[in-house]
Amino acid sequence: MEENDVSFWTQAGETLLDEMVALRRAIHAEPELGLDTPRTTEKAKKALAGLPLEILEGPSTSGFVAVLRGPANGRKVLLRGDMDALPLVEETGLSFASGIVGVMHACGHDTHTAMLAGAAKALCANRARLAGTVMFMFQPGEEGFHGARFMMEDRLLDPLPDAAFALHVSPNFPSGVFAGRGGPLLAAADIFDITITGKGGHASQPHDALDPIPVACEIVLALQVMITRSVPAFDPVVLTVARIQSGTTDNIIPERAELEGTIRSFSEASRALVHEGVKRVARHVAAAHGTEAAVEITPGFPVTICDARAAALAKTVAERLFGNGAWISMRTPVMPAEDFSYVLQKVPGAMAFLGAAPEGGDFKTCCGLHSNRMLLDERAMARGMAMHCAFAEAFLNDGFAA
Repeated sequence: MEENDVSFWTQAGETLLDEMVALRRAIHAEPELGLDTPRTTEKAKKALAGLPLEILEGPSTSGFVAVLRGPANGRKVLLRGDMDALPLVEETGLSFASGIVGVMHACGHDTHTAMLAGAAKALCANRARLAGTVMFMFQPGEEGFHGARFMMEDRLLDPLPDAAFALHVSPNFPSGVFAGRGGPLLAAADIFDITITGKGGHASQPHDALDPIPVACEIVLALQVMITRSVPAFDPVVLTVARIQSGTTDNIIPERAELEGTIRSFSEASRALVHEGVKRVARHVAAAHGTEAAVEITPGFPVTICDARAAALAKTVAERLFGNGAWISMRTPVMPAEDFSYVLQKVPGAMAFLGAAPEGGDFKTCCGLHSNRMLLDERAMARGMAMHCAFAEAFLNDGFAA
């Protein structure tokens, strides 16, 4: 990417900002959950109507891949935007707030879809500049539904691209600033369910029962001790018991107690260590009190690992577009999880955060991702769109050496 290209993509982003805002707001007002997001898919396709794109679809989701072939048959790069929302009751007060009770775009996927559609429009208008092929991945089912994996299993990315890039907005970075790192960026996320089975009875006669509730409480504490005393400090794991459920009323000792929570890790070694540890601790603590513990662990997204070359290219592109200070090199990964990790397992690439702290807000304290009060600075989408376009062009021209 030459210096004279800097203003080209930034100007394109500003030119298309109003269209992206309109699309984002339309998606935000009609959020959808899971793998099937037909209204969102329809809006995205309508935004791409008339463009020289080949549309690829599969049976597992409502997602699609739009393919733009440049005049030269060179490298292939993938840009991704996710489309699904979260099960939350929105309390933002926005004029375009969710009209679907209990569903909200609280993770910024509405902006991701709008930025990707804007990038597709800008790159199609400048197809002659492209030294290869761009794939635009419009993906549902990121919020725990493994949408990226399903789209890959449907072979929508075959043959695989040579590089992949995605952006994730965040209100907890300054607006318009990008952030990322090579190596682990986001954690693997697994779910555990523990069911302790004892013997029910009258609350006035606990000696005639096997009360599972104190056993459950002891397991909660023992799991935290297991984490701090078994897992290497420099290969960290976060384990959170997020739900405890048992009993029906005040004077009955229940037969069962249930625990549910999440395990976050940054390596397969620590991930496996904790899986085994949860089973061991739960079963042995339960046995010590004469009860039984059944443990089920459901694997979630793998670790999101960014290729160092792709992260370096993203940093270079961001600074060329917007100057010094436009990129924050993150010293450490963070514990949320992302199903773009499935793509990055197969394709060298990177994800970066795009700061979108609301105007007048403090990015350090404003409501973050997954808050039902989250607000975003929509103006940051112009920079995000420009970043998509410039990253794609730079990689197609020169690979990771751009």
